[in-house]
Amino acid sequence: MRLFPVVEMFGPTIQGEGPFAGRNAVFLRLGGCNLACSWCDTPYSWDGERFNLRKEITNYSVPEIMERMPHGGSCVITGGEPLLHQVNAWWRNLLYELRMRYGTLHLETNGTIEPITATIDLCDHISVSPKLPNAGRHRGHQRPDIWPGWVDIQDAILKFVVEDEADVEIAVLRAAGLGFSRDRVWVMPQGITKDELDKRWPIIAESAARHGIHATHRLQVLAWDAERGH
Repeated sequence: MRLFPVVEMFGPTIQGEGPFAGRNAVFLRLGGCNLACSWCDTPYSWDGERFNLRKEITNYSVPEIMERMPHGGSCVITGGEPLLHQVNAWWRNLLYELRMRYGTLHLETNGTIEPITATIDLCDHISVSPKLPNAGRHRGHQRPDIWPGWVDIQDAILKFVVEDEADVEIAVLRAAGLGFSRDRVWVMPQGITKDELDKRWPIIAESAARHGIHATHRLQVLAWDAERGH
């Protein structure tokens, strides 16, 4: 198995979320997800009921990916859920090639899957996004339980999608239960439109400040709305 299901390769753009928001970046989005968040902003990467995944996803080898990846700043691997593809024997090679070209490699994950050694060694930053009840029910028997070992990975942070002050409080409790210090915890407003974000951002930012954690906006929505490729 040497091919990876690629949804998008785009950039240069900016990282819109988290501790590296505003920095120049390129993105590699892989298809497939083991959850089904109700508010997911990239359902075209996994939802075969609403999208034709044969058109959305193209299988590429590592050399083909590297040939098509744009030039830019740090590289971010996202999804879908990219850690589903750790079973691919070429996963380490993909991470290595991306890190060699871009110098810095970031990964975004829902945190439900334990990372293998190659993932830990080759990713400079891992944004783990545990799912709160606001994500709704997931498909079948899928559970959004986070792998507990993330706390021991120095380069991993938590980033919760929240809708109100109550969600922020739940995020703080969840992070504490996982052993994360508050300086490794971020909350981000749920929303794919500027109006949604404008409504939620002041409340969430104020609540985050009060709890001593970080808050991040979604700069890509402010700049480009829901347009793909940013």
